[in-house]
Amino acid sequence: MTPANKHRSQQRLRLILYPLIGLLLSATPIAQLGAQPLAEDDEEALLDLYGDEDTISIATGVRQSIAQAPAVASVITAKDIEAMGATDIDDVLETVPGLHVSARAFGYGPVYVFRGVRAEYNPQVLMLINGIPVSNLFNGDRSLIWGGMPVNAIARVEVIRGPGSAVYGADAFAGVINIITKSRKDIPNTVVGARTGSFDTHDAWLLHGTDWGETDFAFMLEYHKTQGHGEHIDSDAQSGLDAVTGTQASYAPGPVNLQRENLDMRLELSRDLWRLRAGLQRRRDFGNGAGVAEALDPNNRYQSDRWNIDLTYHNPNFRPHWDVSAQISYLNTTQEVDEDLIIFPPGTDLSIIGLGIFADGMIGNPEVYERHSRANFSALYNGLKRHQLRVGAGYYHGDLYKTRESKNFGIDPETNAPLLPGSKIVDVSDTPYIFLPETDRHNHYLFVQDVWQLAADWALTAGLRYDHYSDFGSTTNPRLALVWSTRRNLTTKLLYGRAFRSPSMTESYAINNPVSLGNSNLDPETMESLELAFNYQPSEQWRLGLNLFHYQWDDIINFMPDPEPQTSSTAQNTGRQSGSGGEIEVSWSPSPQLNINANYSLQHTEDKSTGQSASDVPQQQIYLAMDWNFKSQWHLNTQLHWVLDREREPGDSRTTIADYRLVDLTLRRGRHNDPWQIAFALRNLFDSDIREPSAWSAPAAGIPGDLPMAGRHFFGEMQYHF
Repeated sequence: MTPANKHRSQQRLRLILYPLIGLLLSATPIAQLGAQPLAEDDEEALLDLYGDEDTISIATGVRQSIAQAPAVASVITAKDIEAMGATDIDDVLETVPGLHVSARAFGYGPVYVFRGVRAEYNPQVLMLINGIPVSNLFNGDRSLIWGGMPVNAIARVEVIRGPGSAVYGADAFAGVINIITKSRKDIPNTVVGARTGSFDTHDAWLLHGTDWGETDFAFMLEYHKTQGHGEHIDSDAQSGLDAVTGTQASYAPGPVNLQRENLDMRLELSRDLWRLRAGLQRRRDFGNGAGVAEALDPNNRYQSDRWNIDLTYHNPNFRPHWDVSAQISYLNTTQEVDEDLIIFPPGTDLSIIGLGIFADGMIGNPEVYERHSRANFSALYNGLKRHQLRVGAGYYHGDLYKTRESKNFGIDPETNAPLLPGSKIVDVSDTPYIFLPETDRHNHYLFVQDVWQLAADWALTAGLRYDHYSDFGSTTNPRLALVWSTRRNLTTKLLYGRAFRSPSMTESYAINNPVSLGNSNLDPETMESLELAFNYQPSEQWRLGLNLFHYQWDDIINFMPDPEPQTSSTAQNTGRQSGSGGEIEVSWSPSPQLNINANYSLQHTEDKSTGQSASDVPQQQIYLAMDWNFKSQWHLNTQLHWVLDREREPGDSRTTIADYRLVDLTLRRGRHNDPWQIAFALRNLFDSDIREPSAWSAPAAGIPGDLPMAGRHFFGEMQYHF
């Protein structure tokens, strides 16, 4: 960003945010601030004012209103999800202020960009399902074979912007996403539904809830199959190689490979103080998007099985003043190659790096198998006047228990000689020539949190968590949150937090990779954040929010080029980034039939090594949604997503990433829990050319034209409640 553009961006921030601060503060005369203590039942009054649905638990582990929670948070309920016509969790998350859902080339996996914090595998965001992390050890993400998550089984989504390591430990860094699935109370009967639409997409789901004596039972089954949008890429990494070597191996121009078949199952049993949950996320026929090396491949297929089980004991009346919880959980996850992963297509000539011509393509099939075991205990004590004390401890064991690889390049383990071009694929599993050794990680942690009611209208939350890791040592992360109930309809928050992100196994231990090598001496990434937030509801029809933030991101892990003549890069703690900005949220219900929601995010990020704005992240985002009950049983939902000002990396000679406006429409007859519902949706109504940034690698980008997203498309659905 040029100095002039940087100055204009800062000016826009001041012009938009400063007047709104004044408006919020002027809602209470200065002479009255602090002179109007809230009643003893203030929390219940706030719950009545803001609504029971606008509560959150991931901020502290205790249910409380968003207005009082010591965090900047958003909640999206099943009713909200239904109204917007969302079919995947990414549709839901794109509505959150300060959060942009981008994509990476491989499989078009989602990259959740919180407030300008972006990395290829997105390990800086912690996703939880029912409060349990689903992060993988391999890359620190949610799995390369994520494949999306359907929404019919989701009861609510809670999102925290900013660090959360004082509560959740590693990777609760730029943001925390907690997906809460439905229980018996959310499924009063049996629900069946089906959807069909563009790209040969077909969905079906079954939800069932019942009582078995004193046991509540809930079962959810969701199926999804699609060929994917198939947008074309004009030039890929192989196109660049072809231009240099005179070959014609590239599949470009050609479509991205986004076909997949998903099966999601979830089960919940609860009785008295016990709850058992189990789930399966099965991915088959998974296409690799724009290719693992940004070279198109229409034939490669991946598959994955992720299954989990957890048992929770919660006794809110364990002893006088004591609320006790204990939980054990297990997650097994795989990333498997179903059809050969062709890194570069048949006929590619890699003689320029000394590898020769690959008549059958350059093929590498890495697979990983992981086990994640967790046990934790927490206790909430209310016996101290004006204090609510929460303490806890836990243990985590992550075991990358099996890695497998077959390939037609590198070293032949039988001869210890280089594999020549044209060689058959050889299995290097359980040899020194595999891409990643089998390894594990242990973590023990302790935490303490105190919510101190300083006065009737002031609360201070102080928390501290200590983590010890078997591979990189210990880390301690604090947080402080001062919440001022300025008056009954206005809350002011000042928040400080520190977080860490543990190195992934790839960053620490990758070997035999001609591109990226691990470094076992890495330190975790760290972030410190300061936030000022206002929640104001002048009436039942209006709700306003303003959040200002600043953060410092240190020890960023980047892969840095090794000394010549080596062609590899090794992971190093080299980066620093700062970010500042604000988010405005507005909700207006002018009538019972009409609801309007809008938010605006503005941020300025700076890469400290270059002095330029962080690359590939939007500096401005606008979201506008209208939900209109225009006739009995008929509802129209309209959404606008406007993404602006994404800068290129330093040295990237391509033109600026184009802004885009995305308009979606959903027409629905019937509403939440009505016996019959039908819906019809149009996505990308105006067929906007939407692009997410592709990676830059000097001297040229692998995919110069960026990653094309879906054009105009539609679906229709029908649902019946028995």
